[in-house]
Amino acid sequence: MEERKLSVCIIAKNEEENIEKCLKSLAPYPFEIVVADTGSDDRTKEIALGYTKHVYDFVWCDDFAAAKNFAVSKASHPYVMILDSDEYIENLDLHKFFEEIMRHPNDVGRIQRINILTRKNQVQEKKEWINRIFPKEKYHYEGRIHEQVEAFAKGTYKTYPVPLVIGHTGYDLPEEKKKEKANRNIVLLKKELQMLEERKEEDKIPYILYQLGKGYYMAEEYTCACEYFVKGLSYDLNPKLEYVIDMVETYGYALINSHQPNTALFFENIYEEFGNTADFQFLMGLIYMNNARFAEAIREFQKAAEQKDCKTAGVNSYAAWYNIGVIYECLGDTKQAAAYYEMCGEYPPAKERLKMNLSQ
Repeated sequence: MEERKLSVCIIAKNEEENIEKCLKSLAPYPFEIVVADTGSDDRTKEIALGYTKHVYDFVWCDDFAAAKNFAVSKASHPYVMILDSDEYIENLDLHKFFEEIMRHPNDVGRIQRINILTRKNQVQEKKEWINRIFPKEKYHYEGRIHEQVEAFAKGTYKTYPVPLVIGHTGYDLPEEKKKEKANRNIVLLKKELQMLEERKEEDKIPYILYQLGKGYYMAEEYTCACEYFVKGLSYDLNPKLEYVIDMVETYGYALINSHQPNTALFFENIYEEFGNTADFQFLMGLIYMNNARFAEAIREFQKAAEQKDCKTAGVNSYAAWYNIGVIYECLGDTKQAAAYYEMCGEYPPAKERLKMNLSQ
């Protein structure tokens, strides 16, 4: 496989604030860039044309898979990589990148994405692996929204990790725009769910229920989010699937945010299946903390802090130590609290608590 035989396909609509960062991050690399515009009335197309001549119009039909498949159809190279216009390359070893693709010519490549968003004035980062690279003759997209890579020859397929890290700021929006995007997603997801139910495609329904729960969570409608997570988790699901793990963890946060911490205690019953990660242990710490079971909360935060890896930045370090500090402060042990706040380094909430403690 020659280096220049890969096309990066992007769909966009009114993305003038994001697409230049995306395209600029691609410019140093020998990729063909294909942009399918789905109806912009801002400078999106003008900006895209500054980086590639392969800019095409696609008539929007409430179907992200159709738009992405159209973009892929315009690619002139046999292998494609899909990016969103609010994503950008953070780290890429080009030689190893193509080396991995050559070693897996018929499989689907997974890249690491770091989702960046601001909540309560704090920047949060969460890592995930997503399927984004494939030979276009063997795979395509299916699904009106939160579309998935599927093989033309139906069935499961193999995946492999690719040494590429991208950033994603698609949900780092002002509250009004974030809720607007969430509500748009919810409308499309409900259409997709209805279609799957009519076709009796039971195997695809849990994923859509999960995405509906995520949509309501993003809209901060936590009770509705819980309802869809419960429906999704009522199916017999593989607990090792990434979306199932994320559904469980987000359900836990939705229970806390909807003031149902006592209900969340049932997570003790699934600890054996899910409790070996820093992310779950941190969540368990929050559940105990919100139920005033402080000794158990400290135990879980300490376990999380001992883990080497995590998906959400800080849960295996400063965020865990901060919560332990908060517990000790609530218990009146300001010396212990200060010690844990000090461990948090430059974490702003911890610095603020130290400042308040010192001033008392």
